[in-house]
Amino acid sequence: MVSGSSSPSRREVVVRCCLVVFAVASALFVSGPALYWKFKKNGILRLSGGGNGPSSCGPCVCDCPPPLPLLNISPGLLNLSVTDCGRDDPDLNVEMEKQFVDLLTEEMQLQEAVSKEYANHMNLTFIEVRRLASQYQKEAEKCNTATETCEGARERAEAALTKEKKVTAAWEKRARQLGWVGE
Repeated sequence: MVSGSSSPSRREVVVRCCLVVFAVASALFVSGPALYWKFKKNGILRLSGGGNGPSSCGPCVCDCPPPLPLLNISPGLLNLSVTDCGRDDPDLNVEMEKQFVDLLTEEMQLQEAVSKEYANHMNLTFIEVRRLASQYQKEAEKCNTATETCEGARERAEAALTKEKKVTAAWEKRARQLGWVGE
């Protein structure tokens, strides 16, 4: 095999052939039965049977009437709209109107109840948030006070330590002048 050649390899040829065979087989599988029945109906496909099989039979002549349309079978079947139901009955119209008004009233009451419940929930949540914020504010103030106290104590301790170092340095200087040898 020469590298850089433009001819396809044997493997590529085999794969392409398999794809072509698969495509043709798929097309025949999908359209085959329809073509078979079309050719059989037109008389192109003849089975050998010696004249006494189904292929030797002549064409059938039928005087069958055309099928009745659905509208002639059941005229009301195609009118499936519910809005036409009882349109001409005044008692039914009054009852349907009452029911519609009742349904709208009930829907409005439900929406009002839901909005009240939502508002109540939001108010309770708001109150809880304010309580927690107040509690956190108090805790923060305590923390700030403790920090300020600690900072003041640290500053005082630092000043005392500086003063103590000066006093210690002075005593150590006097002790050395008097002959003390340190550690």
